[in-house]
Amino acid sequence: QVQLVESGGGLVQAGGSLRLSCAASGRTYAMYAMGWFRQAPGKERELVAAITWRGASTYYRDSAKGRFTITTDNAKNTVYLQMNGLKPEDTAVYYCAATKAAGTEWVTGRTNDYNYWGQGTQVTVSS
Repeated sequence: QVQLVESGGGLVQAGGSLRLSCAASGRTYAMYAMGWFRQAPGKERELVAAITWRGASTYYRDSAKGRFTITTDNAKNTVYLQMNGLKPEDTAVYYCAATKAAGTEWVTGRTNDYNYWGQGTQVTVSS
């Protein structure tokens, strides 16, 4: 089992920045990639960014490119999502997730392709 705990959410004005953290514990050696998803009220959960656990490859959805950066600190078993230039449409609950699958599952965006989930952290961007 892998446990994931997110932190770093909050309220920020448009144009501001936040850094989300996700601390992993348990059988982290079994993880292939980590992802940050978000879910706004009334909308489906969507993949925002993902990274292979060793940091060799990254993925960003189009709306996040140039504004968000995903990184890992393997020594701390932690993945980060640096979010700059935040917009009101970024408002959502952000979830950290991990997948064991070593193929292309980590970039499909399908929630079923991820095995472990954190509890979520709220990000609210005011206009």
